[in-house]
Amino acid sequence: MPTYSYVCKDCQHSFDAQQSFSDAALEICPICQGSLRKQFGNLGVTFKGSGFYKTDSAAPSTSSD
Repeated sequence: MPTYSYVCKDCQHSFDAQQSFSDAALEICPICQGSLRKQFGNLGVTFKGSGFYKTDSAAPSTSSD
């Protein structure tokens, strides 16, 4: 299950919540009942190198044994 970061617009309380993709976003701060917003950070994926090419994922080989 993905973890989302939230911060309260009123009291600046920040916390993480594990939610399913289909769950609605949280809207109410558990501390002051103010409104929340999702925080978006860096992705956990890093692409390195000169790029991806058509030959990087070759088609499955067909052999007749």
